[in-house]
Amino acid sequence: MTQQASATDPASGRRPELVPDPDVEAARIEAVRRYDILDTPPDGAFDRVAAMAARLFDVPVATVTIVDTDRIWFKAAHGLEGVKEIGRDPGLCGSAILRDDALVIPDTLRDPVAADNPLVAGEMGVRFYAAAPIITPDGHRLGTVNVLDTKPRSITEDDTATLADLAAIVLDEMELRLSALRALRNEQQRREAESRQAEMERARAEAERAAREQAEKDKTAIAAFASTLQRTLLPPALPVVPGLELACHYRTASVHDVGGDFYDVFPVDGSRWAFFLGDVCGKGPEAATVTALARHTLRAAAQIDPDPVTVLSTLNTVLLTDVTAGSRFCTALFGLLVPGEDGGFSVTVATGGHPPAYHVRPDDSGEVWVKAVRPKGGMLVGAFPQAHFAESTFCLAPGEGLFLYTDGLTEARTTQGTMLGEDGLTGFLHQRTGPLTATTLVEDTVTLLASMPDQAGDDVALLALSVPDAETAPDTGIAATAHTTAAPEHFGQE
Repeated sequence: MTQQASATDPASGRRPELVPDPDVEAARIEAVRRYDILDTPPDGAFDRVAAMAARLFDVPVATVTIVDTDRIWFKAAHGLEGVKEIGRDPGLCGSAILRDDALVIPDTLRDPVAADNPLVAGEMGVRFYAAAPIITPDGHRLGTVNVLDTKPRSITEDDTATLADLAAIVLDEMELRLSALRALRNEQQRREAESRQAEMERARAEAERAAREQAEKDKTAIAAFASTLQRTLLPPALPVVPGLELACHYRTASVHDVGGDFYDVFPVDGSRWAFFLGDVCGKGPEAATVTALARHTLRAAAQIDPDPVTVLSTLNTVLLTDVTAGSRFCTALFGLLVPGEDGGFSVTVATGGHPPAYHVRPDDSGEVWVKAVRPKGGMLVGAFPQAHFAESTFCLAPGEGLFLYTDGLTEARTTQGTMLGEDGLTGFLHQRTGPLTATTLVEDTVTLLASMPDQAGDDVALLALSVPDAETAPDTGIAATAHTTAAPEHFGQE
């Protein structure tokens, strides 16, 4: 779908200015609207692509842009503070969007099309520009991934290929976001249809009132879906929850594989908080796709009804019906935190085939009381249409903690060659000394893993929650986040 070139002097050897074909441009704008990406909030996944591009090309500015009818909107802008959009002037993004291949301008002042662009002629003084188009599977160019410098330079063919790969990553993220949005909307439409059927059996006046209430709820739910879809595969940091200490750790077994473990903590309403931890079967890009879909779905479903069993049931339906999930399934724990008057929390945890969480508290004997939170009957998520999920409710009092993990921990082998297992983990927690805080639970477990010879055998995700004692409780919560994404020699680095 390359655009038409305007007339130029063939002897000049300079880049011709491309002219948009009206029919091609109309179809392109329709594709932009289909992805529903314009004017959405910042998203960590796209920000990381821009930051990666800046590092790879050693440039001060890198952007991810979407080209609208009359403007160029920045989905991510590394090194370009305060700029949300610019006019669709030719020369840079406005020209790059008209090409099927990458646009590289070693010196913008020597380019007859780019020289008059505001980013070149203005205060910023861009002298080097390179961009790769973000192209949909049906050939529409939505925008570009760009790198800019204030001095002339050149790049290699490999560099150009790298820029095109970054643009492909952006498209993958947009496709994943669109797929999750469609699945959630379909589920919402199904619920609406069931609600309308029930309303028909009621009196006319009651039906009209319920319909108005449902319409308002649907509007709120759709807004919540749009917000939660901006979350990335793993949260960049844990939130601060009043009256609670949080800590987490994540480590992939290899730099060559994408892990399938996931976790999150987020607010449900003004006082309640939700948390989850899970593990998608397998590794690699396919597992990562399901991981992101599961995380987006869990957050969005909780905004409609935070009941843990209902949330896992929604995820089960989405995994079975979304084509991007294929035949993959996952295990998951989903919990709801409700603050109590005594400074503790009421905790409801539902399980979908996941290893048990552990409720811990100091014992009078100086050791640690350990109880496995193991609701009976929780089945794998995404494996069976009629899967059953179970939940358990208990109190997390001051001085107590809750420890969640993925099976990479219990399947790690000790120096004797046996797996740690649930019994080994229970014994480890039981024999701990010192304060039972979320941070120490995670740090001590990381130390345990580091002592094992095959610590890189599988991915490991850890999430701990604790309620500080009344004497030491801070006014606000505490959150500690550690991500480790490499093999054993890098283990433990934040």
